[in-house]
Amino acid sequence: MENFTNETIDTNQLPKFEEVTFTALHPKYFKVVLINVMIVIATLFLVPLLVFLSKPEVFSGRVQLILGIVIPIFSLLLVVFASIGFHKKGFAFREHDVLFKYGIIATNTIVIPYNRVQHVALHEGFIPRFFGLAKIKIFTAGGISSDIEIPGIEKEQAENIKQLLMGKIQKQL
Repeated sequence: MENFTNETIDTNQLPKFEEVTFTALHPKYFKVVLINVMIVIATLFLVPLLVFLSKPEVFSGRVQLILGIVIPIFSLLLVVFASIGFHKKGFAFREHDVLFKYGIIATNTIVIPYNRVQHVALHEGFIPRFFGLAKIKIFTAGGISSDIEIPGIEKEQAENIKQLLMGKIQKQL
């Protein structure tokens, strides 16, 4: 234990993830986001409409007025926040780690060293598949709270990313 050292690290010399150039999600993924939002909005309009048609006595004039104001405003907010969320997401692959940035009000950045990656999966949902997009899921040793999903990647690029990550996992073994 004679050679043991525990020197202080100058945190100003550490690499800064904020300086990384993030890759934006594929522009086609914005269409997927909008389709999903439109499905939610359609549900918001259809459910009260169906209830109104089956039991009109449930809806007084005041309830109709409130729903007529709240649902459109809520729908507009959904579209605005979905758009902001899409534009704030990004990912980057560096020599030793993968980064994923997301968030609407607060920006969160997850940094996962390759030595923590245990499994990589490629998923294609019904709507993203129609646009030729996929999602990479990266599972880590830290459990579900440290796993990440990177959506909105062209399928071919997603397959290449999966192979890259699988190669990094194999090198560790």
